[in-house]
Parts: sequence; structure tokens; C-alpha cells
Amino acid sequence: MSTTAPTEPPELTPSAPPRSSDQAGYPGVVLEVLREMREQRNAFERSADLAAKERKSERRWRTFFQAMFFGAPVVLGILYFLFFLNTAGFRWGPFGNVVGVVRIEGAIGSSERASAENIIPVLEKAFSNPNVKGVVLHIDSPGGAPVEAERISTAINTLKAKHKKEVVAVINNIGASAAYMIALNADKIIAAKYSFVGSIGAIMAPWQLDKAIAKVDVAQRVYASGKLKAFLNPFTPVSPEVDRKAQQLVDQMGGFFLAEVKAKRAAQLKSGVDVGTGEVWPGPEAKELGLIDGVATVDDYVSTHWGMKTYDYGPNPEGSPFLARSLQDALAGVIKRMTMSTPTIQ
Repeated sequence: MSTTAPTEPPELTPSAPPRSSDQAGYPGVVLEVLREMREQRNAFERSADLAAKERKSERRWRTFFQAMFFGAPVVLGILYFLFFLNTAGFRWGPFGNVVGVVRIEGAIGSSERASAENIIPVLEKAFSNPNVKGVVLHIDSPGGAPVEAERISTAINTLKAKHKKEVVAVINNIGASAAYMIALNADKIIAAKYSFVGSIGAIMAPWQLDKAIAKVDVAQRVYASGKLKAFLNPFTPVSPEVDRKAQQLVDQMGGFFLAEVKAKRAAQLKSGVDVGTGEVWPGPEAKELGLIDGVATVDDYVSTHWGMKTYDYGPNPEGSPFLARSLQDALAGVIKRMTMSTPTIQ
């Protein structure tokens, strides 16, 4: 007979309660919601960036069109103003060390470009600028009114003494008569090989129209307080006394000019040569006579003597002769020159 030992009851362990299907899918739903919210936020940010770029582009184009609408007239006005200044002779600069060039070109007279009223202010600008290390008188003139030349010469000497700058007169095609008188006040006179220099003297050339009007049986009656008061009247016959007076004035003016040449060129003038004959000489011969100090062009002389760039102070030609002088003024000037004549250094 067999016996069996009593068996212990099996030990029971607690187990987790079963999860429902809703509880099992809850984290996935949350993650999906978060993912959608992130995508929506990114899409919103992209939309905001795009809208900002569009607003910025819109502002840029609006600013551009406003600038074109309001700024174009201003820019055109500034350009026109700068063009007007340029045609009026205004120059920018100079910048850096330069040689100032003052132009004495054409006939010398009170109504000409080479007048004292035009030349003296230009000289003052060139001398007073600290960047200008020397001044060149660029001369290309047959001469003209002696008083205008005297005023320019006086200004040159005054400015030389005040600013202590070297002045060189360089004759281009011609430097004759009153133009050479101005050149005498420079520290040196230079002319090119083919330049004409000289014409030292005076000339007076009044019109004599009394014989012409006598042919049409017309005469002019003149009442003057003195017997020589109307001696330059072209409609009255020239008496021997009038003829002597006119020649006396010419001789006196020519003598003044010749004395000035001898005083300022005494050390250079060739002895035994009369330079007061009124003739002109080419550059090399003028150098032999002592009327100039060297033979060179303005470009060669400036580059070898100073080694600097030039700055043109003018005065430059007028842009339009019609604007500068009306037809009435031109006709009046012609009539005045035909009926009156004043002594000129030529």
C-alpha cells in the first residue's frame, strides 16, 4: 500500500489587468496631434516669411517708383546745373600739386575774352590756390588795347609779390604787341619754334570818310571847344596839325612800350638791334634777339621744368556767340569801329 504526500496548493501571483484598445492607442494619438501641430506651425512660419518677403519687395518697388517719380527731376536739375557751371567756366579742383594755366587768347580788349575783367579773377584763383605750384600764361594773341594789357600786367606783378610763385609766359602761335607786353611781366618767356613774337610798337588807324561822303554832296559840320577836340572824326578832312598830333600819340605810345621792353629785357637783348620796328620774329630768332628765354612748346616746358600736371583755369571760349552777344550789339560794334578809332598796341 502506498501513500502519497499531500501536495501544497499552487501559489497564485497577481497579474496586470487587461488593457482596453482605447488605452493602448492613446500615446499614438498624442504623437500624431503633436506632429500635426508642428507641421502647422512650420507652415505658418513659412507663410509669415513669404508674406514678409512680399511686403519687403513691395516696399522696395514702391520706394523705387517714388524715387524715380520725385528723384528724377532733382537728378536732371543737378546735371543741368553742373552742365551750366561747366559752360560758364567753373572748374572742379585742382586736386594735388599742379601747374595753373591761365589763357590769354584772342584779341585783348574790354569786350573780348582776353579782357582784364576776365583774366584778373582767373589769375587770382590760380595764385591763391595752395595746390598750384607755378603759373603759366598761355599766350596766343595778336595784341589789342594797351590799357587792358596794363591792367593785366599790374595784377600779375601784384600777385607774384604776394604769393611768391613762379610765372612763365609760353607763347603758342603768336605773342605780339600787347600780348608780348603782358609776357614781359613773367619770370621767363618761352615760345615754340614756329611761334611769332614781337610787333613792339603802336598803331592808330582811323577811317577817313570825308572824300566818300563828298561824292554824294554830303558834309558834316562839327563844333568843338578846341581845335584838336574832334581830330579823330572820320567825316572831316585831316589837317596837317591833326596829322602831326596823331603821329605824336603813336610815337609816344610806341616809345613807352619800347622803353618797357628795354627795362625788363635789358640783360637779354642783343646789342645793336632795333626791336622797335614793329616786326615779328619766329621763336629761334626771337631767342637770339633776347626777346624770349627759351624755345619749347607749353607741354614740353611744363613736363621738363615742373614735372607736374596742368590745371586749366581758362577763361575758355563761350559756348554760343549768339547767346554772348545779340545781333544788335554786334552791328553796333561794327558801326562803332567804322566811325571811331582809338590807339591800339599792335
